[in-house]
Amino acid sequence: MSSSSSTTADPATTAQAAAIGVRDRMVSAWAANNAEEFAGIFTSDANLILPGVFVSGREQIRAFMARAFAGPYKGSRVTGTPIGLKAVGEDVCLVTTEGGVIYPGADAVAPEHAIKATWVLVRQNDNWLVTAYQNSPSARD
Repeated sequence: MSSSSSTTADPATTAQAAAIGVRDRMVSAWAANNAEEFAGIFTSDANLILPGVFVSGREQIRAFMARAFAGPYKGSRVTGTPIGLKAVGEDVCLVTTEGGVIYPGADAVAPEHAIKATWVLVRQNDNWLVTAYQNSPSARD
């Protein structure tokens, strides 16, 4: 009797690896204040939604972040810890993170800068990218 094993990766494991990889690329690009690298984690038609901000398309995301890195985000870092993960299929996953911007001189996210975020990741040509990102301030006790 012979047995065969499946070579298909578990969608949850794949989604977790994708989430961590994309998050790490975002953190790295932000630490370098590199808008081109930052925008590179997004699909060409991605949406970026922040409080009071809606940006659509990779080029517009790049331009927005270039202005932000030259202004209010200059010298800042970002952090995000996955707190929720849902594989929607082999090529789509939803990720929820908590974190925020760490401004120069700070060692951690200040409570007023803490956020929760939802990321929609899609796999395109074996590369995981963000197709939608939205964050909101975390609830404060």
